Amino acid sequence: MRFRLTVEYDGRPFQGWQRQAHGPSVQQGIEDAIHSICGEAVEVIAAGRTDAGVHGSAMPAHVDIERPFTPFRLMEAINARLKPLPVAILDCAEAPDWHARFDCTQRRYIYRIINRRAPLALAAGLAWRVPAALDADAMHAAAQRLVGRHDFTTFRSAQCQANSPLRTLDRLDVMRVGDEVHVHAAARSFLHHQVRSMVGCLKLVGQGRWRAEDLADALAARDRSALGINAPPDGLCFVGASYPDLSVGFTMSNRGNEAP
Repeated sequence: MRFRLTVEYDGRPFQGWQRQAHGPSVQQGIEDAIHSICGEAVEVIAAGRTDAGVHGSAMPAHVDIERPFTPFRLMEAINARLKPLPVAILDCAEAPDWHARFDCTQRRYIYRIINRRAPLALAAGLAWRVPAALDADAMHAAAQRLVGRHDFTTFRSAQCQANSPLRTLDRLDVMRVGDEVHVHAAARSFLHHQVRSMVGCLKLVGQGRWRAEDLADALAARDRSALGINAPPDGLCFVGASYPDLSVGFTMSNRGNEAP
């Protein structure tokens, strides 16, 4: 049976979603929990593969298990065995002929900046504190220079393994919520570090150190050395995905407007 899982996790203790030889991962934690339940060596496939320190509030994933389970019983069993890892299965359903990664038509992230001088007592590791005042409106206007289909080489990690730097960015919105600035990004797929690199440059715009034209020039350069700064992973959260057939897919359209 194939099951669709909706996963929430705090990325701080992990080397990322994907199983790694040099440290713990979210994928490994879930796979080990399922193995302890049914004795099967399974592979949990997710819609996205977040980096070390990046969080997930609604990551769709699937797993194939030979032993019969009801979705609720499987979810409860996995959650019981995930403790004390900061990972939770929020939902579980049967999903025949559905692939969490290859059927996904859009992935959505939110980057959370806390714009204040005081240190973070409750949100440390869950947001990026920027003490200098940020102009969210200027950031949003500049961000629109990146929307659409472009060569995002400048905003691509040197370790990125994608075959092409071409990506279509569906949305890049910046909005202020009290003393926070949220950056919403949506695309079918992203390059390694693309969101963090875009946020880092938008922060320079918000501080008045870059103009919208500087951001456009960095994009046009198609050169990683033209990047301003790379934002830390702390504030980045995978918040949702969309699928063409909602009867077997998963969407978090409403969550796309929430902070992680």
